[in-house]
Amino acid sequence: MRILITGGAGFIGSALIRHLIAESGHELLNLDKLTYAAPPGSLATVEGDARYRFVQGDICDAALVAQLFAEFRPQIVAHLAAESHVDRSIDGPADFIRTNVVGTFTMLQQALAYWQGLGAAEKAAFRFHHISTDEVFGSLGEAGAFTEASAYDPRSPYSASKAGSDHLVRAWHATYGLPTIVTNCSNNYGPYHFPEKLIPLMIIRALGGEMLPVYGDGSNVRDWLYVEDHARALRMVFEGGRPGETYNVGGHAERRNIDVVQAVCATLDRLSPRGDGRPYADQIGFVADRPGHDHRYAIDATKIRDELGWAPRVTFEAGIEATVRWYLDHRGWWEAILAGRYDTGRLGLG
Repeated sequence: MRILITGGAGFIGSALIRHLIAESGHELLNLDKLTYAAPPGSLATVEGDARYRFVQGDICDAALVAQLFAEFRPQIVAHLAAESHVDRSIDGPADFIRTNVVGTFTMLQQALAYWQGLGAAEKAAFRFHHISTDEVFGSLGEAGAFTEASAYDPRSPYSASKAGSDHLVRAWHATYGLPTIVTNCSNNYGPYHFPEKLIPLMIIRALGGEMLPVYGDGSNVRDWLYVEDHARALRMVFEGGRPGETYNVGGHAERRNIDVVQAVCATLDRLSPRGDGRPYADQIGFVADRPGHDHRYAIDATKIRDELGWAPRVTFEAGIEATVRWYLDHRGWWEAILAGRYDTGRLGLG
């Protein structure tokens, strides 16, 4: 199939592209604006492949999007392009509204116009797959998990913008008949993750001898999903999912933030010990909590397991080990980011 992927140079998008080039025969067109969070190198292994094409552009550019639909004639749209960092959304929400809400609206409008011009068989086969987050559901108590029927209760500018985009996608299905699918995933981690996110930030700051900042008391809980498992799930959904449906994708790996940081430290202790022999956990420090910080997320992924046969393959322990090893083996990749664009300092203080 021909698949138009938005945001394919980002963390999850690049993992999906690497997976599809390696494991499928699909032809891919990657539309990406190349913002700060799409550093070079994540797609180096596919750039010479005849089935891969890249276009630099903005999903808010309706004329460009219409041109790509007309020229490429996709059968699948995998819409991943988004501003995604909660702390950055607190400091500057406007970019999140523009990209996540207006950009999704633009993609839907152009997809609809293209879809309406297809023949009956092509219409039936077309899918617009919108990739979203569990953060749209708000915060859980100590028990329970988000299901596809959970009410929306976003608490940050980021999650509110993603909730808005989810609602638009479902509305374009209900109102216009566009064959849309939504997935809501838990926290991803793995290779090529931009170092503003928790796990790569802790690895890099630990190796630099810096304090490892843990928000509040570290008791906030997230469900962790290895990014390559997520890529497999996305493929299963747009190949076999039902239009109008939502599928939750989770890693079955709930951990407190402090436990995640401790796991990173313990892995580094084994793979790259400090020169003074002390544990990396000595660098942990507690800092002021994020404003509006949700206490707990957890995903019930029963539906995607029962309907499509997907389940995570990588345990949290194996995923952390693989991730830490990748950052140790690819220092040049993240050192270039630190030198040019990012200092790992605190964001999201409002």
